[in-house]
Amino acid sequence: MLFNYLYPLADQFSALNVFRYLTFRTGGSIITALVLSFLMGPYVIRHLRSRQSEGQPIRDDGPESHLLTKKGTPTMGGVMILLSITAATLLWADITNGYVWAALGVTISYGVIGFFDDYLKVRNRSSKGLSGRLKLFLQALVAFAAALWIAEMLPPSLATTLAVPFFKNLLVDIGWGMVILAVVVMVGSSNAVNLTDGLDGLAIVPVMIAAGVFALIAYLVGNAVFSDYLQLHNVPGSGELAVFCGALVGGGLGFLWFNAPPAKVFMGDTGSLSLGGALGTVSVITKHELVLAIVGGLFVLETVSVIVQVVSFKLTGRRVFRMAPLHHHFEKKGWAEPTIVIRFWIIATILALAGLSTLKLR
Repeated sequence: MLFNYLYPLADQFSALNVFRYLTFRTGGSIITALVLSFLMGPYVIRHLRSRQSEGQPIRDDGPESHLLTKKGTPTMGGVMILLSITAATLLWADITNGYVWAALGVTISYGVIGFFDDYLKVRNRSSKGLSGRLKLFLQALVAFAAALWIAEMLPPSLATTLAVPFFKNLLVDIGWGMVILAVVVMVGSSNAVNLTDGLDGLAIVPVMIAAGVFALIAYLVGNAVFSDYLQLHNVPGSGELAVFCGALVGGGLGFLWFNAPPAKVFMGDTGSLSLGGALGTVSVITKHELVLAIVGGLFVLETVSVIVQVVSFKLTGRRVFRMAPLHHHFEKKGWAEPTIVIRFWIIATILALAGLSTLKLR
């Protein structure tokens, strides 16, 4: 919004020329979302506590320690992340850019789905909210609409093709299958973050790391000079997503202040579904869907651990892990919660660096 209203005045006021630079506006987006999260945090937590006398319902089949350490902690803290991301993005991004609205639309829609899921859990004092099928259906519906819109905005040569990392010019044309793949990426990313969100601070830091990586990817892909130099597929206009990703980083940092162990609030499905959906949408727009699987490899590992556990138990009656997702397996082995969280952060950082290497190794 500031770009749209202030940059046109740069001819009269040269200082306003800074609004043309994505790096400046991305920095402003990070700081704005961070400050908003800090300011909203205490109020949001007090309000949630007043409405959730017993806090987030704890699963009876989860780690026994959670019944003691997590009980009474309110959920739906993702509201503060959503509000800060939305405000910062609208303030600093080019609001005429369709990619920005597509990313925001998926993020907010998934946040609403997560909010109703959290609301039902709190109201019914149960760890079960919306049915799994209904939640997946709503997510897929939103993702399908977004995928069609994104396909219309992308250059024709990229709308139906899949870019393969490590190869300079390899684009695999899969036709309308690209829309289906985009839906899978958005829904899969959303639920992968949701599965990872099981310990204080565990999900939000890898989300911020991935958002930081995709802020850089969006900036490079959206710039014709840089994308040509790095032999990336140029997506004109996608650079504005750097501002959106910056808001993810800033909002996540602000939330982490209150979510750090011992957490004062949980993000709930309100936050985890929306953040995962945001990352998936950005990867689809920048044509780096496969790179997301590397950068967000921690989320992939958590998801695979659940799939392996379920398949193994149904086929053989035996469990591969003591408990799934993977972080609960290490809890059952006696690892302290901070140890698991910090080691998973390290893994997320290594995978993010591996994902970044694909930009040059072509």
